[in-house]
Amino acid sequence: MTISPVQSYHDGTKHHFHRFARSLGYLDWASQPNPFRSFSGAPLFDLPPDPAAPEVTLPVGPILRYALGLTAWKAFGSARWSLRANPSSGNLHPTEAYVVAGPAPGLAVTAGVYHYRPDHHALEQRCAIDAVVPPDTLLVALTSIHWREAWKYGERAFRYCQHDIGHAIAAVRLAASLAGWHARLLPDWSDDAIAAVTGIDREQDFVDAEREEPACMLLVSRPPGAIVSQDALVDAVRRGRWAGTASRLSEEHVQWTFIDEVAVATRLPTSRARVTVDHPTIHPATSAAHGAHPVAPIYPPGLLLQRRSAVALDGRSSMASDRFLELLSRTMPDASAPWGTLWWSPRIHLALFVHRVDGLAPGLYLLTRSEGSGERLKAALGREFLNESVTGALPLTRLSRGDCRAIAQRVSCDQDIAADGFFSLGMIADFDASLAEFGPSFYRRLFWESGFVGQLLYLEAEAAGARGTGIGCFYDDPVHDVLGLTGHAFQSLYHFTVGAPVEDARLTSEPGYEWERRLTQAAEDSALG
Repeated sequence: MTISPVQSYHDGTKHHFHRFARSLGYLDWASQPNPFRSFSGAPLFDLPPDPAAPEVTLPVGPILRYALGLTAWKAFGSARWSLRANPSSGNLHPTEAYVVAGPAPGLAVTAGVYHYRPDHHALEQRCAIDAVVPPDTLLVALTSIHWREAWKYGERAFRYCQHDIGHAIAAVRLAASLAGWHARLLPDWSDDAIAAVTGIDREQDFVDAEREEPACMLLVSRPPGAIVSQDALVDAVRRGRWAGTASRLSEEHVQWTFIDEVAVATRLPTSRARVTVDHPTIHPATSAAHGAHPVAPIYPPGLLLQRRSAVALDGRSSMASDRFLELLSRTMPDASAPWGTLWWSPRIHLALFVHRVDGLAPGLYLLTRSEGSGERLKAALGREFLNESVTGALPLTRLSRGDCRAIAQRVSCDQDIAADGFFSLGMIADFDASLAEFGPSFYRRLFWESGFVGQLLYLEAEAAGARGTGIGCFYDDPVHDVLGLTGHAFQSLYHFTVGAPVEDARLTSEPGYEWERRLTQAAEDSALG
């Protein structure tokens, strides 16, 4: 086991003041990938449009709707594009979802492997199998199509695909909690097993079509201790009845071999699939604040659907300090949803550039999200900082005071949005120690954790009447320089900002699905009498 290919890719895809990570440098609109994959010849099953429909005994439809479904269509002039409940870098959506479910009303009479079609809110049955999934249980597998991101971002795209997987994992967990269901990653599922179950290893089904990379398997169930045998399921799909061929997303492609190399280097082979998990540490203050019910919903359904990425922030508004601290507390592991989803203790910490938080001095702050890893980070800081504790309720430390808008903007690829919000932040990963402990496959999981945290920040911003957005473009090593970090011990993986949005009045908006438009119109007609 070696992590040198991971370090080579990570260093080779850093942005610097004098150069960016390698990409085409322009957008080839003729080869822009289709954001929706389909499987020609696979039976299509529409999911119930109304999550409260009485026939919904297995909540596949509601979970997918609130986790991965379309939330709106936007238009400007002749251009029209969709938004989804799960965010994506550049709104390119490399993540595909597959569901393994037993017989259920509205689906096939046999158990099967299904591909989710978010454009239709429907399931395509890829494989009919003998039932191996217990009642009140689903498996949700996520995969990535690297080309969708690489089309725009070149070699750095592998990072963004992993961010998106993390966002999707959190989205599935939060949507499952609406139905009172659990969702957790299965750490012992190898990439080969995920590929087999989803059928993405079937060469004959992907002739001329872009291949998908296996990512993770989630167990979604009503009983928390449900068990699905990996070997039995893989055997069932090997003997199953497959249907459908994958659609091609682009006529032309650019091959980024650096992405292919790091994908191979970070796969989890069968021989190294983890069985022993590193359970997250529960933070007592946040447990008391948020309650301990493992499936109690955090956010109402409407909030999950209203999530948007801010394009611009007003640079004037501020956030109350108690709301700011409540927002940060949501990123801490506790006994409520969704922190039972991840099997490792937090390895991502937040370096915060605070601009306009009422009652809190502007400056640089640090939130350490776990004790052992957090102490390593504090010890690695190579500058003299104030190290003032801000509150006993959270491990939040003030490192320095002063206006840090210019430096926040500078390190986030000179983007105004990093300076115009209430605050922005960099997600700092416990890099070397994590890879040494878990191996190169954990490189992906560090990004998953950062995307997971980002999904909560998005929703907390919406709940506060504000808006957030992930920032994938930042100057890596200059971020480290701000904290005095050297070497690979800690690395910045993702940036984020929250503030008061400036809406673009030129854009028009429509519901995500036609049936939603009809329901909205019917409600309006009824109100008018």
